[in-house]
Amino acid sequence: MIKTLQALLRNAVESNKVPGILFSGGLDTSILAGILCSVSEPSGVHAVSVSFLSDGEDRHYAKELAEILRMHHVHVAVGVDEAIDAIPGVIKTLESFDPGIPNDLAAYFGLKTLSDMDVPSAMTGDGSDEIFGGYDYMRDIDNLSAYIQNMTHHMSFSSNVLANDLGMDIRQPFLDEELLSFALNIPDSLRIKEENGKVYGKWILRKAFEGLIPERFIWQDKRPLEVGSGMSGLRDIITSRISDKEFSEKSREYTVKFRNKEHLYYYEIFRKEIGEIPLPRNGEKICRGCGTGIENKKSHCKVCGWMEGEL
Repeated sequence: MIKTLQALLRNAVESNKVPGILFSGGLDTSILAGILCSVSEPSGVHAVSVSFLSDGEDRHYAKELAEILRMHHVHVAVGVDEAIDAIPGVIKTLESFDPGIPNDLAAYFGLKTLSDMDVPSAMTGDGSDEIFGGYDYMRDIDNLSAYIQNMTHHMSFSSNVLANDLGMDIRQPFLDEELLSFALNIPDSLRIKEENGKVYGKWILRKAFEGLIPERFIWQDKRPLEVGSGMSGLRDIITSRISDKEFSEKSREYTVKFRNKEHLYYYEIFRKEIGEIPLPRNGEKICRGCGTGIENKKSHCKVCGWMEGEL
């Protein structure tokens, strides 16, 4: 299975070879970059990493591996005002006030930087966590294979929408049809497994590419994009802009169930940029968080970010 995964991912990268890559320096984009540089001239690979106020672990991993692979690496440090100013555009493009906006901002600034560099297409690591068991919560799921099988029917990524708005083409090798078919048929014992006394998600992916890049990149811990980029630091800044009184009053005024002040902040921008929350269509179930419609088989509201079982 290891050799099959190696061949499938290499083929997926080669068939989706493009000049740009959103490069966090995390496991997934590090492997993609390693393969990409083996089938392309490294100096022609434009790798962009993003951090908020020059913070976050990603920039250190990305800088080091870019030097090892000899890629053209650009690090973008996003300031407070720049991040705040970008939020309305991102919310308008995604038509969502999901609390995951800091993740989306990291992707947006990376894609925008590539677009400004006249790089027309970019590769991302989207899908790897979903199909190989990369999220920590997946360790507690009894039948992970069945869960992942169902998840693949509903996967969507903001990078597709953001790139389209910028006139860019996105390539996602982990979502290659043959690779996806392979991933859906591996046993869970190869997704999440102990190595040297520590339990890792995406074990089979790590093991398959141990020799491609240095081990410290292969066996690094999982960092959510907003944490690795430091964009999570934006949350406290936004929260500080809304008083307890304002939050209490507006929580009663609006029909939306807000998780916190930050969620309210995004919603008010949504109202200004988009307008009213769309009503459910025939056959849809009603979101308990904001009242919009959700397809019956889905458990996540793309408008407000509500998850089934949350409320």
